[in-house]
Amino acid sequence: MAMAISSGLPAPCSLLMATLLLLIVQAQSVTRHYNFNVQMANVTRLCGTKSIVTVNGEYPGPTLLAREGDRVVVRVTNRVAHNVTLHWHGVRQLRSGWADGPAYVTQCPIQTGRSYVYDFTVTGQRGTLWWHAHISWLRATVYGAIIILPKHGVPYPFVAPHKEVPVVFGEWWKADTEAVVRQALRTGGAPNISDAFTIDGLPGPLYNCSAKDTFKLKVEPGKTYMLRLINAALNDELFFSVANHRLTVVEVDAVYVKPFTVKTLIISPGQTTNVLLTAKPFHPKANFYMSAAPYSTIRPGTFDNSTVAGILEYQKPGSPSVPSFDKDLPLFKPALPRFNDTDFVTNFTSKLRSLATPQYPAAVPRSVDKRFFFTVGLGTLPCPANTTCQGPTNKTQFAAAMNNVSLVLPSTALLQSHFTGVSRGVYGSNFPVTPLLKFNYTGAPPNNTNVAKGTKLLVLPFNASVELVMQDTSILGFESHPLHLHGFNFFVVGQGFGNYDAVNDPAKFNLVDPVERNTVGVPAGGWVAIRFLADNPGVWFMHCHLEVHTTWGLRMAWLVLDGSLPNQKLLPPPADLPKC
Repeated sequence: MAMAISSGLPAPCSLLMATLLLLIVQAQSVTRHYNFNVQMANVTRLCGTKSIVTVNGEYPGPTLLAREGDRVVVRVTNRVAHNVTLHWHGVRQLRSGWADGPAYVTQCPIQTGRSYVYDFTVTGQRGTLWWHAHISWLRATVYGAIIILPKHGVPYPFVAPHKEVPVVFGEWWKADTEAVVRQALRTGGAPNISDAFTIDGLPGPLYNCSAKDTFKLKVEPGKTYMLRLINAALNDELFFSVANHRLTVVEVDAVYVKPFTVKTLIISPGQTTNVLLTAKPFHPKANFYMSAAPYSTIRPGTFDNSTVAGILEYQKPGSPSVPSFDKDLPLFKPALPRFNDTDFVTNFTSKLRSLATPQYPAAVPRSVDKRFFFTVGLGTLPCPANTTCQGPTNKTQFAAAMNNVSLVLPSTALLQSHFTGVSRGVYGSNFPVTPLLKFNYTGAPPNNTNVAKGTKLLVLPFNASVELVMQDTSILGFESHPLHLHGFNFFVVGQGFGNYDAVNDPAKFNLVDPVERNTVGVPAGGWVAIRFLADNPGVWFMHCHLEVHTTWGLRMAWLVLDGSLPNQKLLPPPADLPKC
């Protein structure tokens, strides 16, 4: 900045103007303080009332609003009987891994009656992200939107919408979800599925007793609305469509994309998608369902094969903007894909491309320092002695793994163990870089489906460029796995079906404008290749965002070492870091 203004000015004047410009930039960035009280609240859905874990008594929780460059300080106080952590999903957390949130990875949980301050700066990001609990299955009800606005004076790279609306998908269980996961772990079987999907916590008119609990969006004719879509569901990828309307995709995971228009989209747990919806130019004298239903390929297996619906209604000229559903108008429903329509999913994801403009470049690593190949999928563990399990056989229980390692979380935090240099007995640094057992990953499964258990990290030098290929396996059936990487965005440079071909497939990689994400689906019966730059020191969790698979062990962690410069080193832990 100083060089840009110095050419025509004396040095003292140049310095003064540079200082003033720096002060202006700093003044645009503010510190935003939030108080999150984790507390119980009674909520009635599907004809019944139950007590759920919430933040500030809200379900979904409060929206966290910031601008690019802002510092965000969230004091979280735990007033429930469960240990708690919160994760700011998709926030880069540059050198601030202590604020990332996954329990026993970057922190010990916040115990009952205790507080912890999450302190981080939003750097180089703008768009929609979200926050959620990151311990056990508490994120079933503990989640909310993060809206990051561009810096002051910086417009969207598309026409500014008339209004922006967070639309958060979730799942609802009549039972206590902590009891659901405890039972599954005790029996070794699959957990009970949810009873409904929700939009902003509301099941909508297609479920019993739920017509009054319906998400409604009232629009004005001719106006354009930005829907900030978030999939906070625990275990289901979702199709979404608005009857008789088209959606223009403009951003995913807080990164702008080349706009494209669709009738229906797919959004996996952990992912966000911003879409523009332009209302019809005149009042259509009709109402329209905004519907979401699951995408699932696993067989055998059960899933919540139901549909959640909100209602899009038009404001009549001269009428108030408060939604007042007119039952006399016709109500149109969208046609959603079949639950196992992998072709649709592939076609949609292939349309995603980064803007790749001078203002929003796609900084894809062109050369690669470290290449890794991970198998991703389900497996089994033997039943404990003298017991019967409800896994694939009565002698096995369900498990999941990456490169056949099912991660066991330690009783202390991995990041703290790394920072203090006390890792003996906590973790090993020998996570396998390729599968230990090589087989036809998408053919007949091997006779031995058991996975290994362990606590192993994969160590990366600072600033290494990484290419990772993740391969789905057929061991217990093909399934799409939405993989989320903490601490980084990555570029999705390639994907395909069948076994990855290390000789021929790289020639097809997109290194010009691949989509940049923090959560990507490993295709059912296929593979995905990503690249990222390991420029963020710390311990970073990577896991399937289907919560049942994470519970079974489909998770690992990267250890990125400090760089040589002061600004390349992990900052020390805060004084209030929770203890185990």
